[in-house]
Amino acid sequence: MRSPWLNKLSVIFGPRTPVSLLLICGISIVALIAVLGSSSSNELDSVTSTPKPDIYTYYRRLKEQSAVDYLELRTLSLGASRQKEFKLCGKEREIFVPCYNLSANVLAGFKDGEEFDRHCELSRLGEQCLVRPPKDYKIPLRWPTGRDVIWSGNVKITKDQFLSSGSMTKRLMLLEENQIAFHSEDGLIFDGVKDYSRQVAEMIGLGSDSEFLQAGVHNVLDIGCGFGSFGAHLVSLKLMAVCVAAYEATGSQVQLALERGLPAMIGNFISKKLPYPSLSFDMVHCAQCGIIWDQKDGMFLIEVDRLLKPGGYFVLTSPSSKPQGSSSSMKKRSMLKPLEDFSERICWSFIAQQDETSIWQKTVDAHCYASRKYAIPLCKEGHDAVTYYQPLMSCISGTNSKRWIPIQNRSSGSQLSKAELEVHGKYSFKFSFFSEHFVLVVLAFRVQPEDFFEDLQVWRSALRNYWSLLTPLIFSDHPKRPGDEDPLPPFNMIRNVMDMNAHYGGLNAAFQEEKKSVWVMNVVPVNARNTLPLILDKGFAGVLHDWCEPFPTYPRTYDMLHANGLLSQLSSERCDMMELFLEMDRILRPEGWVVLSDNLGAIEMARALATQVRWEARVIDLQNGSDQRLLVSQKPFVKK
Repeated sequence: MRSPWLNKLSVIFGPRTPVSLLLICGISIVALIAVLGSSSSNELDSVTSTPKPDIYTYYRRLKEQSAVDYLELRTLSLGASRQKEFKLCGKEREIFVPCYNLSANVLAGFKDGEEFDRHCELSRLGEQCLVRPPKDYKIPLRWPTGRDVIWSGNVKITKDQFLSSGSMTKRLMLLEENQIAFHSEDGLIFDGVKDYSRQVAEMIGLGSDSEFLQAGVHNVLDIGCGFGSFGAHLVSLKLMAVCVAAYEATGSQVQLALERGLPAMIGNFISKKLPYPSLSFDMVHCAQCGIIWDQKDGMFLIEVDRLLKPGGYFVLTSPSSKPQGSSSSMKKRSMLKPLEDFSERICWSFIAQQDETSIWQKTVDAHCYASRKYAIPLCKEGHDAVTYYQPLMSCISGTNSKRWIPIQNRSSGSQLSKAELEVHGKYSFKFSFFSEHFVLVVLAFRVQPEDFFEDLQVWRSALRNYWSLLTPLIFSDHPKRPGDEDPLPPFNMIRNVMDMNAHYGGLNAAFQEEKKSVWVMNVVPVNARNTLPLILDKGFAGVLHDWCEPFPTYPRTYDMLHANGLLSQLSSERCDMMELFLEMDRILRPEGWVVLSDNLGAIEMARALATQVRWEARVIDLQNGSDQRLLVSQKPFVKK
């Protein structure tokens, strides 16, 4: 017999009282848990419960909020406690770059220059904190203005260091109040960057530097790039010039180049190979780069040979050897003699010498090396399979590679020919994209020429949707810049982009095809299929990297980080996800963006970690019934 209380419920809800009652109880419990969860963290509440702007439909708001609530309830059901946000690091870590600790390297016994090299094995997990910007830090100016004018407070170079850096630098830079201006007509070369670039082109037989692309020069490794003037000029010619320079605590060449929106990363010619495969670059350039090339039995030149593609050029400019009389001319000749002798042993042809610049060309004949007197031995087959900071070797590599194709025979654009594509084999791969309805599609292909067209179509669609999300309108609680107003929609300033799991460089290709004024550092994880040769052959910037280690760059050097499937890929490895997010925060500029695409479990974890590093995060449900989610986050401008 029913109680009066149940009879009242039956009048309200009908004869199926138990089901309705359970439903009411369930809703009440969910509401109670949600209230308790929101009260446990005010900061998290600001991330997850902020009302969405009108650009979302009511249905979309409900879908997104439902996803957020689900993640919160699952976290609570697992008994996980809310972790507090990380505090800000001290001022001493404003320019902190892990793995470059001189004192620790010396204590470990490194010497002969190796103490200045990268030694992540000596890194110890210190205090976990967020690297904050300097006191006078300002958001970089939009490209291309930011290429020629930067805020002096953003880089670790003082006025005294600037004034003591020499007359040529003073011609290059002007310090005006709180800005450093770079003059496009000036440079580290005496007659100006444009004249110097034209001189190099003429020395290799071209009419002007506008013919570099037609001659097969697409990507250039600029060693010790100074303040990036030569690289900036090459970028204007549609070439990809990547600056590589040693770590410097102050006045860093790499930091200045990245601040200007130019491709750069920390790298040394000391004891280890650079993290690029053989046959990677069409030109290697060194202007006053400080390397004594004939040291260590020529291993530095052998490393250049490894990096150069067949028919590629090595350009060496050393103003200290510029002739000022007959005695100076003989001195210069004596300085170049060891390089000329060794270059013959590695099958380089001496192309030309003019003033302080000398140019060599790598052979296109793979059989040449064995025919030379005192020939350098060839590396064993498979020796170059792993190039991630392995020791320098005194053997010639790449001669048996299917990628041994003279640069003069290569395609002029980023789209590889059928013959060039076949060199890289036929791989199975997966990628994801968003249609105009944010639907994720996962496809698997054997790489064929037509696949690249489809791949570009996929990433073009993805890019349009990514771009539409990178606006403060999505984040209604977007913080004001200190002393400034919000950037105007539709997007923030984005110039330096890193694709942390680049696959085949599809996102880079989409940026290029859509004529977005960005460049992309395509990172291929060391434990993933090594697609970096394909990416470099397309003329893009790219590097191998182990995401269980810090990336070799300075803080605040990228505007956008993108990763498709990286988190689930790393979940089975030794990587500490919290350390990865702290590292991402370190290299991301204030107001920079993070776009992560992965399965629900990985995104659920990423959202919790994003909260701890103070990012504003939004989970996007792709609404196609799949397990895939998108996490779009923005790093706020936090100053104390």
